[in-house]
Amino acid sequence: MPKSGFVGIIGKPNAGKSTLLNWLLGEKIALVSPKANASRKRVNAIVMHKDNQIILLDTPGLHEKEKLLNKFMLNEALKALSDSDLILFLADVRDNVEKSGYQWFLELNKKNIPHILVLTKTDLVTKEELEGKIKEYEKISKALKIIPISAVEGKGREELLDTIVEYLPDHPYYYDPDIISTEHIRDIYKELIREALFEKLGDEIPYETDILIEKLKEFENLDKVYATIIVERDSQKGMVIGKKGKKIKEIGSYARKLLENFSGKKIYLELFVKVVKGWSKNKKMLEELGYEVEL
Repeated sequence: MPKSGFVGIIGKPNAGKSTLLNWLLGEKIALVSPKANASRKRVNAIVMHKDNQIILLDTPGLHEKEKLLNKFMLNEALKALSDSDLILFLADVRDNVEKSGYQWFLELNKKNIPHILVLTKTDLVTKEELEGKIKEYEKISKALKIIPISAVEGKGREELLDTIVEYLPDHPYYYDPDIISTEHIRDIYKELIREALFEKLGDEIPYETDILIEKLKEFENLDKVYATIIVERDSQKGMVIGKKGKKIKEIGSYARKLLENFSGKKIYLELFVKVVKGWSKNKKMLEELGYEVEL
């Protein structure tokens, strides 16, 4: 019997969770952005490794509850903890150990689900700095193993996948091995459009921005996508549209490429911009955008 199980990816914002998921999968389905807390929902990816099935659960960054949207994000991360057979806790190797969130994670992990401590972005430090950081974590670690990786240099992937499989239960496949994600195509498209938004506006674009897929028409060689960018203020709408519509054209062009790279199809994309004041604090609006908030 093969091994098959659910693996939660947990860590602070910008620890490299979505990058890791895309890297292990070999496909880009999760939003990657240097903007903190860009990922908001769990993304399920299915990785086949040596005839074993790993279901990866990407999560928003661990952070304290603040706004209603942030509460949803923390709940998503906590659900991934409880649903997992194994957890990957990611820590940016450059971060101070005390501020990495690892000790907070140990407190949150009340079921003592086994975990692997993954040190990310190791290409950004020297060999001596990496060895020193591993020794620091060893003093407090309760992990099955500490594994340093670098998605940029392609280091640590096989070791990590082998170690994950080692600790998964013997179990038949949960999903058809030919599929790569349980996400609906419109949800993946939404995240890729959000990535284009962050890429083209950087720190200019506020955190309270989201995408609503109004309509999706799928054909054999073409998908037609009609999406609305939701912002909270008129000034933000102007920022997204840009002078004479230049900025939204840039966003649309970049988003189209991301969607085409993922789907393997031609993409017809229309983007609109709408101001919805206070949407990130509005339960009804959050649910319309796909966020189920537990009060």
